[in-house]
Amino acid sequence: MEKKRVISILLAFVAFLIIILLPNPDSLPIAGQRALAILALAVILWVTEAVSFPVSAAIIVGLITISIGLAPTIDNPSTLYTSQGALKLALGGFSSSAVGLVGGALFIAAAMEITGLHKRVALFIMSKVGTKTNSLIIGTILVSIVLALFVPSATARAGTTVPILMGMIAAFGLQKNSRFAALLMITAVQAISIWNIGIKTSAAQNMVALGFMEKAFGSNITWGNWFIYAAPWSLLMSIVLFFVMIRLIKPEVSELPGGKEVIVSKLAELGKLTSKELKLIIISVLLLFFWSTEGILHPFDSTTVTLIAVAIMLLPGIGIYTWKEVESKIPWGTLVVFAIGISLGTVLLDTQGAQWLSSVTLEALGLTSMPLVYVIMILSLFNILIHLGFASATSLSSAFIPIVIALVTAMGPTSFNGPGLVLIQQFVISFGFLLPVSAPQNMLAYGTGTFTSKDLLKSGLPITIIGYILIIIFSLTYWKWVGLL
Repeated sequence: MEKKRVISILLAFVAFLIIILLPNPDSLPIAGQRALAILALAVILWVTEAVSFPVSAAIIVGLITISIGLAPTIDNPSTLYTSQGALKLALGGFSSSAVGLVGGALFIAAAMEITGLHKRVALFIMSKVGTKTNSLIIGTILVSIVLALFVPSATARAGTTVPILMGMIAAFGLQKNSRFAALLMITAVQAISIWNIGIKTSAAQNMVALGFMEKAFGSNITWGNWFIYAAPWSLLMSIVLFFVMIRLIKPEVSELPGGKEVIVSKLAELGKLTSKELKLIIISVLLLFFWSTEGILHPFDSTTVTLIAVAIMLLPGIGIYTWKEVESKIPWGTLVVFAIGISLGTVLLDTQGAQWLSSVTLEALGLTSMPLVYVIMILSLFNILIHLGFASATSLSSAFIPIVIALVTAMGPTSFNGPGLVLIQQFVISFGFLLPVSAPQNMLAYGTGTFTSKDLLKSGLPITIIGYILIIIFSLTYWKWVGLL
């Protein structure tokens, strides 16, 4: 494994040097060529996972500072960016409001973990749906939907749901490699991926795309607008998921005798609702209210209200935790990777590297002159295929969304809404249905040993195909009706 990592790192730097040393095309600024070289290195590191994502972020910052710093500026080729100017570009992602929203989301996820409220919500829902297999599948999907509204992290939602399901499986006296265990676990992770699309604040990769779109188009998509655009798709896909799962994976039993008592007893183990849980419920409901009424009842964006909620949770007396309690539970590396991903995408756009790559690939295929539905079909298919190589949707968004933005910009004035096309591709980036490595939540659940890669692929193929078809149908109908396209 160590040898593979060393080879992958060497390959990444070889690719970087080759692109740097290639003859510079007239249509590509030197800074743009170097930005593409950094992108190639980053993609190899991300796909191979030769180094951790925070380490890759440090490498990217160093390369931007040095290679772009020694490149002529776009506006005045007689002057260089300088290392100081390039460093500002490398760290520019930290100034994005999207990073603030992701940071706030991590604090909310930590509050759920510290109070245990997410477990109570999940068990409460499961206690109400019944113990028939089909009912438990519905319950698992409902848990994913409800948690997606309040827990802005797919990994955190999986970290909640997976242990609860494992506890239930053990309490019911079933083996962890039983068909029933595979059924519930795969349903959970697929539902999490589906609702990463349906809700703006449910996944970090959504914030990456919004950061790029805000800079490129000057537009802000509110929580409510995102919900109107994407939630109907996710709702239909949840129904699809139910029927796919009950047909493809046949459990050993159709009903779990005594199952409800087991769930109720687990809920009882949590004890009475604590004051901290009650505070978190109030904060979460208010937060959801302010998210969903952004631009309707008040002028405050999602990031602002989220950071205010975090400040309230940290206040002495009325808060939920102290800084000392929560500091160790925040994955700071995730925040760094997220910000540097935005920086890299912004550098690609600002140095015209993304525009050049779009022109020699997507535009060369004739996409700019194709009917809109064909553009969506080709981009979405390409998006799904390249996702097979990415373990992080955030990384994929950092690499792919700037290229789509460049394509939309190259199309010039169009009869459709360009930012809407970009947003649809962001939806497709969350298609992590096929492989364990396609999403962190998949890997977390796969580690339990309840299902195989073949099991996940067996369910993921029809879900991906149907999801792709629904993307096309929505593009031809609903998204035009609501003004997304």
